[in-house]
Amino acid sequence: MKALIIDDERLARKELASLLEKHDHIHIAGEAANADEAEALIAEHHPDLLFLDINMPGRSGFELLEGLEQAPQVIFITAYDEHALKAFEVNALDYLLKPIDPERLDAALNKLRQSNEDAGSQRTVLREEDQIFLKDGEKCWFVTLKDVRWFESEGNYVRVRFADQKPLVLRSLNKLEDKLDPHVFFRANRKHIINLRWVDKIEPWFNGGLMVKLKPNTKTGQEGEQIEVSRRQAARFKELLSL
Repeated sequence: MKALIIDDERLARKELASLLEKHDHIHIAGEAANADEAEALIAEHHPDLLFLDINMPGRSGFELLEGLEQAPQVIFITAYDEHALKAFEVNALDYLLKPIDPERLDAALNKLRQSNEDAGSQRTVLREEDQIFLKDGEKCWFVTLKDVRWFESEGNYVRVRFADQKPLVLRSLNKLEDKLDPHVFFRANRKHIINLRWVDKIEPWFNGGLMVKLKPNTKTGQEGEQIEVSRRQAARFKELLSL
């Protein structure tokens, strides 16, 4: 498992790297002292796990995660305990206080291993023809996946767009992405997953990105929505749709 250590304190990075030496399944692919360095390393190495400090010069650890389209699993390493609640709101695996207790680190990595084993045993990719059950308040729907035009992240919830409906369901966009066929449902940016079957037009956009226009919904008379494909995802998008 590839991991990055992101902490502005060199000695803290060194201490953590030393504690991780006995964990053979964790490979430290790099270290960063701030969010800018971390972003470059994440783009280069595509790590599975971040050991992430919160309070750093410039952007905080939380701000780094907010800017990522696909965040790896995260174990926060910090000297302060007041951020614990927010850490779990962003689905952090664990939250360790400095100086790091080796037993707490072991427990966090055991939790990581168990989480990955559970995900592996439960993961089933949904097909276009599969129906999904959605519930928002008192309303319920059975929807065929091919009829879903796009998904939009709203915090820990996802807005599901189909027909003239847009229910809000309790699920993170990252977890939803794991269950969708990547050849049909594409992660356009950190907030949106689009159904490629609904793509109508594609235009170049700012900073190397793309603007995708979806097909109009003939059943409801709705115009096709426009969704931006980020610069990072644009190359992959072109690759998927090219011969």
